[in-house]
Amino acid sequence: QVQLVESGGGLVQPGGSLRLSCATSGFTLDYYAIGWFRQAPGKEREGVSCISSSNGSTYYADSVKGRFTISRDNAKHTVYLQMNSLEPEDAADYYCFFNNAGHIYWGQGTQVTVSS
Repeated sequence: QVQLVESGGGLVQPGGSLRLSCATSGFTLDYYAIGWFRQAPGKEREGVSCISSSNGSTYYADSVKGRFTISRDNAKHTVYLQMNSLEPEDAADYYCFFNNAGHIYWGQGTQVTVSS
């Protein structure tokens, strides 16, 4: 069955970096665009970034543009989100997701805390 397992979250100081990973299984990652969204307590869900299946084109929310980088390693069935210059506003649970014919799949999430 389809599984998405996020990891790499944690506590980091403002200005610090984290790299999130999303290990996938149960489907062929090569064929799908895949992305990340985040959810903070009391805030709306926010799409953070996504990467296409074909040419590797990427999208970033304005709030993270220039600080976050999404990448994928199809051979390892894994998607990454490199997060630099983290701000307190980036604190949230981060989820990777993809859409298969209208059905959205996501994992259990990984928590990012940005605090001094």
